[in-house]
Amino acid sequence: MPPLPELMVRPARPEDAPAASEVICASIRRLCAADHQGDPDAIANWLSNKSPDGLAAMIDDPFATVWLAERDGSIVAVGQTTRPGHAEGAGKITLNYVVPAARHTGASSALLSVMERSLAAEGITRAYLTSTETALKFYLARGWQPSAPPRKGRWIVGHPLEKEISSPADNNAGGAAP
Repeated sequence: MPPLPELMVRPARPEDAPAASEVICASIRRLCAADHQGDPDAIANWLSNKSPDGLAAMIDDPFATVWLAERDGSIVAVGQTTRPGHAEGAGKITLNYVVPAARHTGASSALLSVMERSLAAEGITRAYLTSTETALKFYLARGWQPSAPPRKGRWIVGHPLEKEISSPADNNAGGAAP
C-alpha cells in the first residue's frame, strides 16, 4: 500500500461548515452504531446541531475552535476545543469525528494531538471530554482516564474522561528533547 498523503490540521473557516458537517454526519451514521444502535430518533437528535448552519455557528463561536484535518485538500476529521467563556466550560474537547474512509489512518490521532497542544498553549493543564462507546478505547490508548462513571446523555451513553496535559514550556523544561 502506498504511503498516505500528508495530513494538515488547521482551524476551520466559515466556508468549511458544509464539508465539516458532512464528515461529522457520516461518522456518526456509519461509525457510531455501537452508540446509537441504529435508532433513528437517537441519530436525528445527535445530528440536530451538526448541520452546515450548526457547524457555522460552532466555527463563529469566539470561545471555541473548530479544527480540521485535511488530506489532499479534503476534510477527513473534525474536532473542537473550548476556552474560558464557552457554555461547556474551558479545556474541553467537544468534537472529534473522522470520515469513515479515513478511520485507522492516523487522522483522529493527529487531530487529537493538535487539540491537546492547543489547550496546553492556552494554559489548560487538565483537559476533559466525553467519549462515545465507539471511541473509548481510542482515547484510553492515548492516555485519557475515566473521570466519572459512564452516564446516559440526551441520546447515548457518554464516558467522561480527563487527561493531564502540559504547556509547551513544560515540554521544553531542562532543554532536553522528548
